[in-house]
Amino acid sequence: MSNAVQRLYELCKATFVGNAVPSPSEIQRLRSLLNSIKPSDVGLDSAGLAEDQRGFGYASSNGRRGARFPLVPRFSPPITYLHVYECSEFSMGIFCLPTSAVIPLHDHPGMTVLSKLLHGSMHVRSFDWLSPPKGEKGSPLAGRPRLAKRVLDEVMTAPCDATTLFPTSGGNIHAFTALTPCAVLDVLAPPYCPDGGRHCTYYHEVSFSGGGFSSGKSTQRKGGGGGGGDEQSREVGWLEAYEPEGVIIKSGVYKGPKVIPS
Repeated sequence: MSNAVQRLYELCKATFVGNAVPSPSEIQRLRSLLNSIKPSDVGLDSAGLAEDQRGFGYASSNGRRGARFPLVPRFSPPITYLHVYECSEFSMGIFCLPTSAVIPLHDHPGMTVLSKLLHGSMHVRSFDWLSPPKGEKGSPLAGRPRLAKRVLDEVMTAPCDATTLFPTSGGNIHAFTALTPCAVLDVLAPPYCPDGGRHCTYYHEVSFSGGGFSSGKSTQRKGGGGGGGDEQSREVGWLEAYEPEGVIIKSGVYKGPKVIPS
């Protein structure tokens, strides 16, 4: 009988064909399989995860930098990425976050992403654009903050169900803050590919008052008004693309079962 990682690879290969968004039933099958995966299935030791505050001991001496990987501020504890598998249709990998580490708000242009929190507790924030960009294939309007609706703002603790985001819904722009040491298994379909127009853009929240914008959170209620309730209102905020300064992420050694391509 094949292991959980191999089964995930085989299901991803059957699901992600072409760059089409999978059907709800296909997503549910992937979520069900992800929900069954434990840290030990991917070579992570729960005791070691809980004790080690330095990226779970998998950090290599060579940092990996670039648009393919979400970045963290230099002053944060190091985040480690464990590469499991990647092809043109999808990728599988694990992010290991020590306590207090942050993956800033970043987008996933044209991508479907399934995330399974394997270990720990993290705060998750996510947004979708209030209106889709026009004529830019998902890239931000250069230099212009844009309105986004908040999708998620809560603490998740393992074991919990896998989450899914889509190209234009489900919280395509998200951020993670580790409240304890965490490990997150990610499936990206298709993977980041700058040459293919899927580069990772980072955002921060800005406020608007008077004649301009300034750094800082700014949210408002739109719609409903006067007793409309949650059904008729939604929290929105301004997001601005930016380049994080002095950021780096380290690659580590994946110690789980190897994928056998078929």
